[in-house]
Amino acid sequence: MELIDFLNQNYYMLVPALWVIGYALKQTPRIPDWTIIWFLLAISVIFGTITFGFSGEGIINGVIAAGVAVLGHQMFKQTVGARAAGKNKK
Repeated sequence: MELIDFLNQNYYMLVPALWVIGYALKQTPRIPDWTIIWFLLAISVIFGTITFGFSGEGIINGVIAAGVAVLGHQMFKQTVGARAAGKNKK
């Protein structure tokens, strides 16, 4: 079972939106990198509860959406980085 299986289908659109917000935050010089995940988590939970209702399920799905966004970004970043490092070694 994958992490995305736990995410309510209504929250799927949050993941790419969080990627865009995370990219914008990364480009902002006054925001430390370590705070970006906390911003994304707060945005996801707030947006999810406003849009889909304030409930335990809404909060949990907001947390999962932020987790999928961060995990997906890190998987992409580390895979591309590993491939680039592998090509440089040859």
